[in-house]
Amino acid sequence: MKNNSRYTRRSFLRTLSYSAGTLALMPAFKSLAACSLPGKDKRLGIALVGLGGYSGGQLAPALQETKNCYLAGIVTGTPSKADSWSKKYNIPDKNIYNYDNFDSIANNPDIDIVYVVLPISMHKEFTIRAAQAGKHVICEKPMALNAGECAEMIAACKKANRMLSIGYRLHFEPHNIEMMRLGQKEIYGKVTSIDTGNGFTYRGDPNAWRLKKALAGGGGLMDMGVYSIQGSRYSLGKEPLFVKATEEKTNHELFREVDETVFWELEFPGGILAKGKSSYNNNWGYLKVKAEKGTFGLEPAFGYGGIRGNSPAGEMNFPQINQQAFQMDDFARCILQKKPTRVPGEEGMRDMKVIDAIYRSIASGKRERIV
Repeated sequence: MKNNSRYTRRSFLRTLSYSAGTLALMPAFKSLAACSLPGKDKRLGIALVGLGGYSGGQLAPALQETKNCYLAGIVTGTPSKADSWSKKYNIPDKNIYNYDNFDSIANNPDIDIVYVVLPISMHKEFTIRAAQAGKHVICEKPMALNAGECAEMIAACKKANRMLSIGYRLHFEPHNIEMMRLGQKEIYGKVTSIDTGNGFTYRGDPNAWRLKKALAGGGGLMDMGVYSIQGSRYSLGKEPLFVKATEEKTNHELFREVDETVFWELEFPGGILAKGKSSYNNNWGYLKVKAEKGTFGLEPAFGYGGIRGNSPAGEMNFPQINQQAFQMDDFARCILQKKPTRVPGEEGMRDMKVIDAIYRSIASGKRERIV
């Protein structure tokens, strides 16, 4: 989805001040606004590792709007990309790396943060290498192939005394922040159930890395399902205990290595059930929460823009923002002010524990404990 509304931070805050419905959310929004303030010392340099569609279509443009950080370097195995990105974003040759000489980034004071935007099978390696090179790390979601790899990444960053954040942009998006508030604060009473789904109809390259299990770890569940899992978890503010899951596959040739469509039911403390689904062959994108005194939800829920929400109070009157810009600015601010990120590696590992259990349930046909 395109981010079709180009709000500046000033217009964002002005819109918030005009909306009575935002008053209860102002503490969270003040935190968001703070990430747009320049750091006391300097703007931090970010190097993007992997120059695929997300880096080129979302992250690099967002870094033209950030206040606390900027695009300082790139890491790519494709010389033609190195040349075109260098010209487009005025990146000096000394800040351009490939995967072989990546470790020499340790000697570059221009780069403070490494953003890993690679196939999932490479997340662990380059997160650990970046930390060992003395750089703070943002790793795209899903964090790794499994929870065990996540634990290794977290340990490596802690050993190197570097901060690790996961690319959960929706933790900075106003509609999703409102879902957190409504559910966790029990504004409409206790949550009784959740229904959420995320997916799209895959029409891309049949040889893409996302369809290779060795590179992606899985299919629609890893790529799209993580948003639905996140939505359930942050709407409740609780961790699920058990899951029962099934898989459906209609295009066996295209999805011969990875899952196409997965359905699951998460069991949370207190007996709350969250139905979820993910797909590479269905266009879903919603998050609905039922509570004792009403229902609230988002649809579309998880895109880069165009998010809409409703609650018993009416339509959620929040602006669309550049989620990636807010996400990266917040992490830079956390580094500059020595504060913890709201989306640390532990948050990514929690999702991977759920995903691991979903795959176990598909294989066993049984209800599985999330451990």
